[in-house]
Amino acid sequence: MADAIQTEPVSLEGEDYYQDPWGFFARLRESRPVTKVRMPGYGHAWVVTRYADVRAALADPRLARDTNRWPGGARSRPSEARGVAAHMLHADPPDHPRLRRPVQRAFTPRRIAQLQPRTAQIAASLADEMATAGEVTDLLTAYARPLPVTVLCELLGVPEADRSRVSATVLRYDAAGEMPRVEDDLAAYFTGLIAARRAEPGDDLLSALITASDESDQTERQLTVTELVSTAFLLVMAGFDTTVNLIASGTLALLTHPQELARLRADRSLLPATVEELLRFTSPVNHANDRFTTEEVSIGGTTVPAGEWVIIALPSANRDPARFPGPDRLDFGRDTSGHVAFGHGIHYCLGAPLARMETAVALSTLLDRFPRLSLAVPQETLRWRSVSLMNGLESLPVRLGRAVAVREDCSAKFFDTC
Repeated sequence: MADAIQTEPVSLEGEDYYQDPWGFFARLRESRPVTKVRMPGYGHAWVVTRYADVRAALADPRLARDTNRWPGGARSRPSEARGVAAHMLHADPPDHPRLRRPVQRAFTPRRIAQLQPRTAQIAASLADEMATAGEVTDLLTAYARPLPVTVLCELLGVPEADRSRVSATVLRYDAAGEMPRVEDDLAAYFTGLIAARRAEPGDDLLSALITASDESDQTERQLTVTELVSTAFLLVMAGFDTTVNLIASGTLALLTHPQELARLRADRSLLPATVEELLRFTSPVNHANDRFTTEEVSIGGTTVPAGEWVIIALPSANRDPARFPGPDRLDFGRDTSGHVAFGHGIHYCLGAPLARMETAVALSTLLDRFPRLSLAVPQETLRWRSVSLMNGLESLPVRLGRAVAVREDCSAKFFDTC
């Protein structure tokens, strides 16, 4: 296919994008599958929307993350000055494996499985609080946000006395003007916690990460303190917002698709398939983290020059009818293999098993405790956050109905097929 003549770039900062990214990307996918867009903070970038092109772009080494490789000279990220940017998500090979490998050694399926009972306890406690707070509640504030951040604090070994402080700091991240302060505060906190865990290791991910780094092969440079701090910051921030969005948007999808909700209620063995279909259907992020071309690259028949930002639209790929027939239909029986909600290639999300487990627990708990759960407002009044990267609701008012006693936690069965 010959290079398409580019028309005026569309904008990735308007209401049509923020409030309906699926429709926005569907229109581009049909008419301009690889096209230039205006984007806040970038001036312009190139957006990739078709499934096959998205998968190829995510695995293309010519699309880089390390801004030291920028054609014509290195660039820096603002977060570098605050000591939280030296992590695997900002790295390319050969440095990327060095930063990722210790996390892989520490972030084991066994560790995630061990967290499942405690996650169920946290979810049950939050459900108890909701049940006593009133008939209508904002599920985002009361449940979807506090669950992941509490689990992450436990996973990393944040002491009980510090958890409310760390949770409050993380929850400030999206507030206007708060990002630099949050990065500074978390960098300072994790610097101290890493020193404490190095002196006195515990049974937590941060201690395991320090050990895995310190025991690295002699030929491989150990992680510096800045790299350890940056990795802890990445685990918290990447593991928080995405899971919040998946729990909230997944609950909304269930409440607005009563047939599938009834299907899940009748057969809890569908829970793993439900989580995968909700990942495909809701896509917790609007696009993969930015990449740039290190040389001229042809994507989907369109030539993108060297030194250009490339935005890879994950929700668009997950709703591409060429890969998923009837993509706008929620169907817990469909084949979801190959969805890209967690990315693809070397930057595939290491926290995917944790997000799957938390979501399975969260949904199972809601179904058990609130069998008459329903939306408290018309669906069309719900608003999505005006954030380019994250695909999340501003709030989710729900009517709880009468709560019932907890029965067996069916989410534990998730690990039989994980």
